[in-house]
Amino acid sequence: MNLPTKLTVSRIIMAILIVVIMLFPFYAININFPQYKVHGILVDLRYIISGVLFIIASLTDFLDGYIARRYGLITNTGKMLDAIADKVLVNSVLIILAGEGFIHAIVPVVIVLRDIIVNAIKMEAASRGKVVAAISSGKIKTAALMVGIALTFFYNMPFEFFNLRVSDFLLYFATIMSIVSMIEYYNINKKLIFEKKEA
Repeated sequence: MNLPTKLTVSRIIMAILIVVIMLFPFYAININFPQYKVHGILVDLRYIISGVLFIIASLTDFLDGYIARRYGLITNTGKMLDAIADKVLVNSVLIILAGEGFIHAIVPVVIVLRDIIVNAIKMEAASRGKVVAAISSGKIKTAALMVGIALTFFYNMPFEFFNLRVSDFLLYFATIMSIVSMIEYYNINKKLIFEKKEA
């Protein structure tokens, strides 16, 4: 297991830890996370801790890819785990945030459906020996999504003080870009998808 793969595995572990922190009924074992008033905003320490872990996990997403490309450490196992880590980290957090009422449910619904469709396109291409490269709209979507989620964890501060819903804007923008990137993936690969396989 090389360094990029270790970073990817650490991202999966942090994603699971975030889910536990956000969902586990700590009150049942007499553990209560403190809450603070910040300029009239009630801040739950659970979300701050989860936000810090999310930012660290997001940074490993950048680092593992950079190190793997820089030092020629790209492996099939690493690519598979990286895809799993991204989905576990982002999609689980989006679903929980929607369930907690922090974001609209349309965001995780569109993001998850988009991932299913794009992954299906990639798998079909792989079955024909083709590799589907990342596209710029997908990278923009990911960046907006990561920053939007991080801001949501931190209650949109400091922008909330100025009544600027930057976190919501970024998440809705990422949702739109996810649709755009899905359409681009389809258009780029539709000939490949519908061509007959050789017997």
